[in-house]
Amino acid sequence: MRAQRHASGSVRYDKRRKTWNYLWYDGPTRRSKRIGTKQEFPTKAAAWKKVESLEIQQPKTQDGDTVRSVITRYEAERMPSRQSTARVYRSFLNNHVLPKWADTRIQEVQPRPVELWLRELPLSPKSKTHLRSLMHVLVEFAMWSGLLDISRNPVSLVCNIGATRKVRKARSLTSEQFHALLRELQEPFGTMALLSVCLGLRFSEALALRWGDVDWLGSQLSVRRGIVEQVVADVKTEGFARTFNLTGEMLERLNRLRKNP
Repeated sequence: MRAQRHASGSVRYDKRRKTWNYLWYDGPTRRSKRIGTKQEFPTKAAAWKKVESLEIQQPKTQDGDTVRSVITRYEAERMPSRQSTARVYRSFLNNHVLPKWADTRIQEVQPRPVELWLRELPLSPKSKTHLRSLMHVLVEFAMWSGLLDISRNPVSLVCNIGATRKVRKARSLTSEQFHALLRELQEPFGTMALLSVCLGLRFSEALALRWGDVDWLGSQLSVRRGIVEQVVADVKTEGFARTFNLTGEMLERLNRLRKNP
């Protein structure tokens, strides 16, 4: 369904039922009302005129402006569609944001309390950076949805000291160590490891490779998708989609694996 957004709500056309519907929020509760069919209202403008004539009451309560209600609306309207990203967002919201800020009015979210709260959390600097960004997104969403006046986002004033400091150093293998590891790996994991090291693939990308991604005549491998928690999806951005040239040795190894899985 496509929506035409207004501060007071949305008019949406349901293709399955072939009806116009008006959706709005009554505090944290999402409500809807059937307007009519396409034959009765050929355009969105006509459906909106009908909505305006109905004078639907939209009471605003204090609870409707809480961080909890903003999160409810955000999950329904702006939560990222990529499952892995949405899972991380919900984890941060449920484990950190809601326990602290659930009943706080969104208008009362201020930089100093947010920064002090982040400092006390037993999280890595990188996780705190993600959490700060999520708080920023929630306030931006509140502005977009009409709960706040459009102005400078107060969370932009929050500093996350040590945001770039790594808690653990990445472990690197020498060439000898990697070849020793490679000898211990059974197929297809050995080839997956070799592809990942030689081409710089993410583990999720290596898991999602298919034989159709190999151009046998052109000696190339295309990376177009990843798999996270058994869900296959396109790579995050177009920049992550790329094509690699394969050496004859690598192509032969892939061919042997295909013939003898």
